[in-house]
Amino acid sequence: MINAQEFARRLSTIGAGAFTSDDVVDLATDADVRISADLEIDATLAQRLLDHLSPKVPVTGAQITASQWPPPQSSRPAAPSVSFSSPGAVDGPADQPGRSRGSGPARGGRRPGSRKAGR
Repeated sequence: MINAQEFARRLSTIGAGAFTSDDVVDLATDADVRISADLEIDATLAQRLLDHLSPKVPVTGAQITASQWPPPQSSRPAAPSVSFSSPGAVDGPADQPGRSRGSGPARGGRRPGSRKAGR
């Protein structure tokens, strides 16, 4: 658990703006939580406070109250970003021109095994 001052310091280090313990108390008021500047904040309370931040921060309540700060970086690469060219349209590898949309031979109206013999 951490106190409101440490919570504010950690929020400030992850780029959520410059936070003070008074800002954390105000955030708690917005979240309908009663805290004071010297109250200990656990992971559950931290998550409730983080859920009221806008824009959202890239950590969870458990990460921000963990004894190891800042949280360790993942060794996995981040997922590639997706760009939107118009509402509802996604540009991606499947939208390459010149490719047939079907996979396999062109199909007629009949299944291959249903032909009459002797033709």
